[in-house]
Amino acid sequence: MLADALYGIRVLDLSQYLPGPYATQILADLGAEVLKIEPPQGDPMRRFILQDSDGLSPWYKQVNAGKSVIKLDLKSAAGRAALTELLQGTDVLLESYRPGVMARLGFGRERLQQLNPELIHCALSGFGQTGPYRQQAGHDLTYMAASGMLELIGSEETPVIPFPPISDYAGGKQAAIAMLGALLRRDRTGQGAYLDVSLFESVLSWQGFSITAGLREQQAFGRGQNLLTGGAACYQIYRTADDRFVALGAIEEKFWEAFCLRLDRPDWISRQHEPLPQKNLISDVQQRLAQQPLAFWQELLQATDCCFEPVRRPQEVPGHPQARERGFCSASMSPEPTASVRLPIRFNDTEPDRRTEHIEISLDEALSCWQRR
Repeated sequence: MLADALYGIRVLDLSQYLPGPYATQILADLGAEVLKIEPPQGDPMRRFILQDSDGLSPWYKQVNAGKSVIKLDLKSAAGRAALTELLQGTDVLLESYRPGVMARLGFGRERLQQLNPELIHCALSGFGQTGPYRQQAGHDLTYMAASGMLELIGSEETPVIPFPPISDYAGGKQAAIAMLGALLRRDRTGQGAYLDVSLFESVLSWQGFSITAGLREQQAFGRGQNLLTGGAACYQIYRTADDRFVALGAIEEKFWEAFCLRLDRPDWISRQHEPLPQKNLISDVQQRLAQQPLAFWQELLQATDCCFEPVRRPQEVPGHPQARERGFCSASMSPEPTASVRLPIRFNDTEPDRRTEHIEISLDEALSCWQRR
């Protein structure tokens, strides 16, 4: 199983909120032993938006499942001494402070190198460790804005705020990839590494297509104008009679033709390649789909090979037949409804392991475990 791929690897996680904890959860899913170190008041994610009866956010529990957690005051001499001891038995350190904070705490790059020459140190930040924006505050929305991504998400009238936070997940996954690569390199060379990963650059790295299109076509690639940004009838979101939505992705001619024939509108087939934006054709399709509720279109089109899918509400997803069959997503309804979404990898035809709950441990327990190999 992939759950033993990183067996024996120890990870210290000094991060908070979503990006860093998501990165180390990937490593935990692959078998690493992850110890999350939080400040005395705890990770703010503990109280973020939703709360269970125990006072903890289910989102905090989900992104930190499978980890051990301790609270440590790194501004105190005792806290720094404890971290010093832990670092000497650590393979990977991930932190998400602003540039310079680790050095002010007494754990700059030279100090970490002295403590553990084989340590892989991943610094996950908003804009990176260098450059004029290195100390700039930000959140998911502003990183997407800076990268150009946000300009292309939404309707012709306005960009929209996407959810879940794309930069946070992109940065977390990028950090995980970087740490895995550094571990492989260490196996070959025996050398540790310093990894500088930013949320801004993680989403910027996805923008090659859009930046190129923007440079060549300028406004022709804007929201509601292009094939992939809402300008085409064949690649569109439509509202049904009961105020639900359906997604149509019939880019290939065969899919568009199948869709048109199923709706008994063969006259639409030849209109697929009308100039963009196809406002008239989009309006015609919208008027037709607005005549019936979602269930009608789902029954009519689900078996038609035309890249059609209802826009499901989040609570409906665990019941999706594909999600249910593959075992990556499930829901527990009592006592407090919670989703379980697992590492999306099947290894040798087996379902991914279920994550255990995070456990709060004492500093003495952490030091004892970290000293044992």
